[in-house]
Amino acid sequence: MSIELVYEDDWLVAVNKEPGLLVHRSWLDRHETRFAMQLTRDAVGCHVFPVHRLDRPTSGLLLFGKSAEVARSLTDAFGERRVNKTYLALVRGYLEGEGRLDYALTRELDDIADKFADADKPPQEAITRWQELARVELPFAVSKKHATSRYSLVRLSPETGRKHQLRRHMAHLRHPIVGDTSHGDGRHNRFFREQYQCDRLMLHAARLQLTHPVTGMPLRLDAPLDTTWRSLICEFGWERALAASRESEVESALSAG
Repeated sequence: MSIELVYEDDWLVAVNKEPGLLVHRSWLDRHETRFAMQLTRDAVGCHVFPVHRLDRPTSGLLLFGKSAEVARSLTDAFGERRVNKTYLALVRGYLEGEGRLDYALTRELDDIADKFADADKPPQEAITRWQELARVELPFAVSKKHATSRYSLVRLSPETGRKHQLRRHMAHLRHPIVGDTSHGDGRHNRFFREQYQCDRLMLHAARLQLTHPVTGMPLRLDAPLDTTWRSLICEFGWERALAASRESEVESALSAG
């Protein structure tokens, strides 16, 4: 068993986590034997320290520090919103244009892990920026109300880091992420399983942009898309739109610099 390394230096390492892989061992999933933290440690040959969270069904960039001090510095950067995070998501419907959703979220509690947590804690600030990159209309009546079904490829940039924020925000906008079994639409999830053999959450942590905690240099990390993502992008003819989006991001970064 191995994990895909995206970046490594003397102080930190970034990996491309596959969907379904836990970040680290948890007593809530006692029967699991594979964890991103242990796989990363084995790949680089030293202890690594987690920096941020990535939901189990979400794929993409996961960052670790090679020391507790570096990990603490990186965690502070995430907490202080000094890290720019970019995700790709496949959502139901046409999420047109771009926008910024400022919608506070109540805390989601686990029955066991949060048994003694304050259930009456007020909603926390949650902000997500979104932009439509491409769309497709398929000749399948997933819903009885419509003869066809529509989907969008969107870029999501969370400004805050609440639990399941992107999944909950997309559901709030009535454009749930395909494959989301907690906040999504079961009919569309089932359609993608049966039609495209896609049995996963279509949410990918594609990019992190931050200042290196030791060198002070700007650092941009990108996680390649897996075979499921690439297959659907090809199926829907989204290759050009995705490439154009990446080029525009590079131009924006150069202009900002």
